[in-house]
Amino acid sequence: MNILTLGCIVQARIGSTRLPGKVLMKLDRKQTVLDYVTNQLSHSKLISKIIIATTCKNEDLQIIDKAKKLKISYFRGNSTDLLNRYYFCSQKFSLDNILRITSDCPLIDPEKIDQLIKFFYEHNYDYVSNYFPKTFPIGMGMEIFSKKILKFAWKNALLPSEREHISPFFYNYKNKLKFHNIENEVNYSNIRVTIDRINDLKLVKHLVKNIVVRPIKLNNIIDYYKNDRSIFQINQNYDENEGLEKSLEIDKKFLSKNNN
Repeated sequence: MNILTLGCIVQARIGSTRLPGKVLMKLDRKQTVLDYVTNQLSHSKLISKIIIATTCKNEDLQIIDKAKKLKISYFRGNSTDLLNRYYFCSQKFSLDNILRITSDCPLIDPEKIDQLIKFFYEHNYDYVSNYFPKTFPIGMGMEIFSKKILKFAWKNALLPSEREHISPFFYNYKNKLKFHNIENEVNYSNIRVTIDRINDLKLVKHLVKNIVVRPIKLNNIIDYYKNDRSIFQINQNYDENEGLEKSLEIDKKFLSKNNN
């Protein structure tokens, strides 16, 4: 496998609507959410470069400072058009293939990432994810795609949801792509280890305190879940698709406006 130009782009910004500044909140005495994300990713054997892609807003200079301290490459781009940000980031760093990770997933499993990457290369896919349908815990989401289809998306995506979330475009055009979804053996999508609200933060803090191995892997989380499910109840009522659903409502207004 030639993966020398495989870059992992981690999208990060301060201005989260539900939990502002979450990516720089601490999960233990020293390390922030973003520290954990990049530490987990550093254990991947197949990622050749990690890049933090943030916005051009002044508030996100904090993220640039963190990237510099971590000695990780960074990119500043469009604050609302995430597809645009990813495209120009991939251009700047001459990436042939891109792994997309969000910065609110501090327990992303590097072993599962490598399995996804290996599958992508061995089968020569355009796009592989574990989103459609979701069978991994929320917070273990990942997708990999070629620069060719990223450019195709950048040129052709029109709907606000496709520009803001990226994944919907690939799903909407899956019949035109070599598209594949990886499913977990057991559906654990009822577990949330992403950080979107304060109770998510409380849960992940609990897990990083009580799971001593590093990197933390999916099987460590599942083992803990099987032994003590009570702590996982604190964030069970959150709507994982809230952000996307808002974008889809904006899509309707966009389509209505352009059809008139």
